[in-house]
Amino acid sequence: MSNTKQILSMLRSRAEGDEDKFLAIALQVAAAEARQGHRATAEQLRAAVEAVRRGGTDKPTVSVSMSQPRGDLEGLLALRDPSIRLSQVVLAPALREKLDRVILQQERRTWLREGNRTPSRRLLFAGPPGSGKTMTAEALAGQLRLPFLVVRLEALITRYMGETSAKLRLVFDETIRRRGVYLFDEFDAVGGKRSATNDVGEMRRVLNSFLQFMEEPSSTDSVILAATNHPELLDPALQRRFDEVLQFDMPSPDEIREVIRNNLRPMKYPRIAWKSVVDAGAGLSQAELARAADEAAKEALLHERNTIRTDDLLAQITARHDMRTAFNGNG
Repeated sequence: MSNTKQILSMLRSRAEGDEDKFLAIALQVAAAEARQGHRATAEQLRAAVEAVRRGGTDKPTVSVSMSQPRGDLEGLLALRDPSIRLSQVVLAPALREKLDRVILQQERRTWLREGNRTPSRRLLFAGPPGSGKTMTAEALAGQLRLPFLVVRLEALITRYMGETSAKLRLVFDETIRRRGVYLFDEFDAVGGKRSATNDVGEMRRVLNSFLQFMEEPSSTDSVILAATNHPELLDPALQRRFDEVLQFDMPSPDEIREVIRNNLRPMKYPRIAWKSVVDAGAGLSQAELARAADEAAKEALLHERNTIRTDDLLAQITARHDMRTAFNGNG
């Protein structure tokens, strides 16, 4: 049977609201029972832990601070409240399968710890601009019920020797102190090849620091995401530091249609010329397609219609293309 120290630890963790620790101790007790040959008792304990996990899937597995970063981290990390889940993002099947595996490992990380294994938590998102990397990062944070913290590279990278590495140290210390999903966007600014001809000694030191920090064992399971539009610019040494590399592409014709349909609900759209709409939507990101569908729905409602017409969608898709052209300075 479990000893007094384990019972006291369970009671303290329960009083502190640390359900993750409470369940971890319960699994340790189950393992001890199994070693003593009490297999039926061990299985009952494991089943009870699994039942608790299933019953609490809509709650954070640990208490999470949602306060804005303060002190030295203010301006270095931007906290965003994730408003979407992965079910709201249209993803290629292979990509969704990898993300589902990451989520499962994070949700059952105490099981992995019991077996001396570490859940995947270091991910590289690679793909062209507008392919959904940032949206998926936010959705992953929303799915895990964790704060979404974006590293502001303009505040991280400075021209003073050693200062960027010191700021990077602050960020990685925060990933240990506060569990969350941390995004390094435009990561090639930090992780560029050390042999690049335009490189300087300071940036080589920054990359070396990043590689070192990524190797450090962590007592928590913050998810560290790096997103890049140019994976070919990254230093090869980074490859083995990431647990998963996920390749993003612009929405396919089927995905364009699915994004638009998802964002038209509950409006009706009985006679849409989908080929024309899909052809027009090529080259737009998921966010742009979703906004086009939303604006088309608004226009229909303002004109007292509950159905969407092909012209409604084409007009809004064209507006999104025009906006992109204007921002790119090609107009």
